[in-house]
Amino acid sequence: METVTAKRKMTTAQMTVTALMTAITCILGPMSLPLPISPVPISLTNLVIYFMTYVLGAKLSVISYMVYLLLGMVGLPVFSGFSGGLAKLAGPTGGYLIGFIFLAAIAGFCVEKFPGKIYVHVIGMVIGTAICYIFGTVWLSGQLGRTFMEGLGIGVIPYLPGDTVKIIVAVIAGPQIKKSLSHVMG
Repeated sequence: METVTAKRKMTTAQMTVTALMTAITCILGPMSLPLPISPVPISLTNLVIYFMTYVLGAKLSVISYMVYLLLGMVGLPVFSGFSGGLAKLAGPTGGYLIGFIFLAAIAGFCVEKFPGKIYVHVIGMVIGTAICYIFGTVWLSGQLGRTFMEGLGIGVIPYLPGDTVKIIVAVIAGPQIKKSLSHVMG
């Protein structure tokens, strides 16, 4: 006897909100602040992903971010500094752009599977961010001909305070955003 699992289809509301989160990423992702010590700018992309996990959960967050990534890859200026194209993905910050996929998946899983457990949300965001940092640092170090430790010094350490603040803001405001959209998402 064969077991058939029903596939859950996306509702129109889920598609709409997923597209909306992609659009918000496209709007806020390019806004960045360059640092003179690093080719990696301060970006709002990870903050949007943190919020996205509350609104969409893991699967739809990954889908939304992947659509954003594809839009940037085909040349739309949605990456930091209003840039786009494969050259940006192949450049020093490409590893971070790929690493954000894991951030969305891990943080989204923790938010979705452990509702109301803010400490688990923080852990998921920290682990997801750490994996993003690893991808980004390996790629950045290779691009610049630097050691991994040097890559951490220019691609991670300066960003830790800001990313900590972004996580705090997300776990405070994220549940409220989710609550206000719960009637739409079902």
